[in-house]
Amino acid sequence: MAETWLSQDAYDRLRNELETLKTEGRERMSADIEEARSHGDLRENAEYHAAKDEQGKMEARIRQLEELLRDARIGEPQDHDRVRPGLKLVVDIDGDEETYLLGSREDHHDELEILSSESPMGQALLDASVGDTVSFTTPAGVTLEVTVHAIETP
Repeated sequence: MAETWLSQDAYDRLRNELETLKTEGRERMSADIEEARSHGDLRENAEYHAAKDEQGKMEARIRQLEELLRDARIGEPQDHDRVRPGLKLVVDIDGDEETYLLGSREDHHDELEILSSESPMGQALLDASVGDTVSFTTPAGVTLEVTVHAIETP
């Protein structure tokens, strides 16, 4: 897995989400399951099964957040000579200039579109320098070329 850089704001937001899920979320889910149980036969109780499914999704999100936050690096990388997560990229994709923040799908930015470092384009760009051209294949099977024009701090 590529290293994950998060802004301090993203880290704080995700930390708060995790804490809410582990406290209020679990309490609410437990109450929902108990309420559904009170409606009778569990084998034919759609409300109970829906609540259990939601509990599973919530627990999966908790595990995902715990892993992400445990391994994440906060701030921005010091090396700006090569494409790294946490940096702003100006690239040319088949003649169109685009600007992205290479980061995690969990990150948000008011002005920049996030390019996941785990996406095909993000993986192709990792370690590239200004002037490098890389190619990648989209999920649809189309091969595109991307040229790095600039690497900057966000």
